[in-house]
Amino acid sequence: MADSLTSRQRAHLRSLAHGQDPLVHVGKEGLTGAVEQSIEEAFNTRELVTLRVLDNCPRDVRDVAEAAAGSLDDVQVVRTIGSTALLYRPHPDDPEIDLPSPGDG
Repeated sequence: MADSLTSRQRAHLRSLAHGQDPLVHVGKEGLTGAVEQSIEEAFNTRELVTLRVLDNCPRDVRDVAEAAAGSLDDVQVVRTIGSTALLYRPHPDDPEIDLPSPGDG
């Protein structure tokens, strides 16, 4: 997979995640091992995971999303908006999401 997503690919992933409820909530303890494990488990069943960073979290949503993406293999931040972050990781064997190729346009 490429190191970064194109704007077209990001838009495609955002459209797929529209209306998806947050699967993982990050609270006052921040990004702990347990939260990372929850994110990893969510990626076992899906390719898009939405995080909600609660107001009492010591870090902002972008920091949490980047830290989560950095600590897990092949995870990319699609976007952060408000207190929500969208993360993407294709399934290693059988990806369900077909991303537009970078040259489509």
